[in-house]
Amino acid sequence: MARVNDEANAWLFDGSWGVDAAVPAAMPLVSLIEEATGATNTVALLRLSRAGVNVIETSITPASRAVGAPLADVEVPPGTVVAAVVRDGTPVAPAADLLLAAGDEILVVSHAATEVEVHAAFR
Repeated sequence: MARVNDEANAWLFDGSWGVDAAVPAAMPLVSLIEEATGATNTVALLRLSRAGVNVIETSITPASRAVGAPLADVEVPPGTVVAAVVRDGTPVAPAADLLLAAGDEILVVSHAATEVEVHAAFR
């Protein structure tokens, strides 16, 4: 997937560059994600079907083994990337040394993992 700053150049980003889908930077993905993050369970927020990619949200509970652990210590499923951590309503960069806390909402992007697998990784 490629984020394209100038939509007029989207045609350049194709399979020959290893791109399955070119997404204009102005596309309102953020608003779609914000609308969907009110869910309490792990949910698929957005299915980028052409690219076979899911954006999945899960929360860190007080009983989670991830509480107090650095993000790097959480074994996410193969083909999965942590895209954002939302803490107290504020996005936090998903740095490897970020210590996870109860109440953190984790946004992951994956082309292979299921919602159940993502949920399990952070519980």
